Amino acid sequence: MRERNGLDEQVAAIRQIEREIEDGITLIELGEAEGDQDSVTEGEESIRRAQAEAARRQVETLLAGEADSNDTYLEVHSGAGGTESQDWAQMLARMYARWGERRGFKVELIEQQDGEEAGIKGATLLLKGHNAYGWAKTESGVHRLVRISPFDSNARRHTSFASVWVYPVVDDRIQIDVKESDCRIDTYRSSGAGGQHVNTTDSAVRITHIPSGIVVACQQERSQHKNRATAWNMLRARLYEAELKRREEKASAEQAAKTDIGWGHQIRSYVLQPYQLVKDLRTGTTSTSPGDVLDGELDPFMEAALAQRVYGGAEGVEDID
Repeated sequence: MRERNGLDEQVAAIRQIEREIEDGITLIELGEAEGDQDSVTEGEESIRRAQAEAARRQVETLLAGEADSNDTYLEVHSGAGGTESQDWAQMLARMYARWGERRGFKVELIEQQDGEEAGIKGATLLLKGHNAYGWAKTESGVHRLVRISPFDSNARRHTSFASVWVYPVVDDRIQIDVKESDCRIDTYRSSGAGGQHVNTTDSAVRITHIPSGIVVACQQERSQHKNRATAWNMLRARLYEAELKRREEKASAEQAAKTDIGWGHQIRSYVLQPYQLVKDLRTGTTSTSPGDVLDGELDPFMEAALAQRVYGGAEGVEDID
């Protein structure tokens, strides 16, 4: 049923593009025949909208991977640098939540570790929607921020790092067997706002898969049973994503994106001072409106990264100061 709904949506989109073009041509012909420039302009605008939508749909044809249509987990972790990096991690988590909302995905916060003074040490989001993993999968890697620190009384420029890791939700079509004897399960008290909202029971669950070293945690629900079930699903998803990554590396001889959270490993730089520029270091895609990017305007970067994965492209794009 999900596959059918996806196909129905694609067919409806193509038909809408066809109608936009036909309407645009009709308006232009009528406008030229009657000397009505407004109708000609409206027709041209209709064709431009159809062109933009067709380009976006063309990119979606690249989402043909085994799990591209699945929902996705997205983890954000702060790097070295204390409060600066933790604040940057929170900004990234908000950016991806806003991006998901822009695309019509349902966004849920699965787990969050608050920073000591501000920001977060880490967070896990669940994005639910068609092709959520396919779109977000190119975001795995280290993200670098350059700005005047709001936490520095001397107003000096600081560089902060945070990492993003994306992996698909495993559905009924994918069978992943995990031995419970290979895992260590810990429970702890969920963090929260405090006061009447504080959780007084050890409802949060952390599972460590000993052979791979993968760690997942969930504190979304007040029920330990529900958090445990979600954590198991997250672990299966992480193991599946690791297998997908191994296959991709074998086929393309690319190195894994998850590396040290620091210099030389970033995939994208966000410069707010002394000038404003966001630059993807893999594709060379740039934006001079970092405010829009941090508010979820990520599609141009994702589209370029997807196209590069399929068609190839220049690697080793130089970093920016």
